[in-house]
Amino acid sequence: MPQRADHTPADRSGREPGPSDATERGPRTRVLVLSTTGFTLMFAVWLMFGVLGIPIRDELGLTDVELSWLSATAILNGALWRLPAGVLADRWGGRRVFVLMLLATAVPTFLVSQVTTYGMLLVVAFFAGFAGNAFSVGIAWNSAWFPRERQGFALGVFGAGNVGASVTKLVGPALIAAVPSLTILGLSFDGWRFVPLMYAVLLVLMAVAMLLLTPRHDRRPGRDRTLASMLAPLRSVRIWRFSLYYVVVFGAYVALAAWLPKYYVDVFDVPLHEAALLTALFIFPASLLRPVGGALSDRFGARRVLYATFAVMLVATGVLMMPYGHIVLTVPEQYEPDGVREVLPYELGIWAFTALVFVVGVAMGVGKAAVFKHIPEYFPADVGAVGGLVGTLGALGGFVLPPMFAYLQQWTGLPQSTFFLLFALTLVSAIWMHVTVHRMLHRATPELSQAIEEPRA
Repeated sequence: MPQRADHTPADRSGREPGPSDATERGPRTRVLVLSTTGFTLMFAVWLMFGVLGIPIRDELGLTDVELSWLSATAILNGALWRLPAGVLADRWGGRRVFVLMLLATAVPTFLVSQVTTYGMLLVVAFFAGFAGNAFSVGIAWNSAWFPRERQGFALGVFGAGNVGASVTKLVGPALIAAVPSLTILGLSFDGWRFVPLMYAVLLVLMAVAMLLLTPRHDRRPGRDRTLASMLAPLRSVRIWRFSLYYVVVFGAYVALAAWLPKYYVDVFDVPLHEAALLTALFIFPASLLRPVGGALSDRFGARRVLYATFAVMLVATGVLMMPYGHIVLTVPEQYEPDGVREVLPYELGIWAFTALVFVVGVAMGVGKAAVFKHIPEYFPADVGAVGGLVGTLGALGGFVLPPMFAYLQQWTGLPQSTFFLLFALTLVSAIWMHVTVHRMLHRATPELSQAIEEPRA
């Protein structure tokens, strides 16, 4: 579908009209509640090896490198299929695609509980990681059901399912300790093996609930369109700009969620369980504040919310990236015997560091919703394809950034270099957005300039 010029959002032509009357409120609420619950469960499955990896390593005798590839394999597969999943949701309906994904993910998740070799574990972990692709399905599904003025909030609520990243961290250790021995139909589910079994059962139950409780007559904005027409908008530079924004607010979120426990242990010398709890102070706001970001985007406009997001992240990461030490001044020897003077000692304690990381999490949580508020505004008939590509590149950022953190720290010798990379990435995104907006305003007529400045522009 041809897109409008780069100075104003497209209208809703090409999509089925969003429900707005009271009779549609119940069905679209059920879509939102069940899709959010399903996404939270799928996100927990996608990142479950972050916790299960430790007992798996001990049982199978894995090295740290082998363990890192286990998590990376699942994360990678959770990013690769977001584009086709979003396209299928637009063509077939989100209900049908989401149910199929839940059932398809349940099989490899169950098989995780039965592996005995590292090679087989990599294979089933890869297929279980397919759960991460549920995001683009839910985005397309909810966009089809909610009217324009409520899409930001709805997509924010759905996106809060990112909190599933903490589910296994919170319940996994307790379940592993509580189920020392369990045999069902001759199969053993001792210790960590009970967790994937539990998730497999919950995935099937979630699929049944979604099939029975969501509206049978689904909304399918892409049902009468060719695949070529659905993929045509991906040529727009704007989509790649949105993808960079999403790397900043989501890819970096995934990367920090995995990297921060190690950072706390290495820099602040705290036990691993304390590092995990402190990391949760970052994860929760970065996940649960998406509805707030969506509501703010509905009210003030997604672009203004992103401006605020980038500004807050630049300030916080700008402080976090500063190396600890002193500023050294050269002074005449008559004032100092050795000719130097150390002033302005600088060092962040653990609580100041945690507070700043919390602020980064708040900004990311709000910013993630703002990025996806842009998509139905500019590409109302192509939310599945566009949202799938943006989600794919954002998730790939979560796969690529941790190795970049490691190499940059090795090169500089400074753990704070992690936040220098995030600062630079955020700065590039903010400059690109500002330059684009400035060009749009410069080219626009007075009427279009007014449209750009409207809250939903």
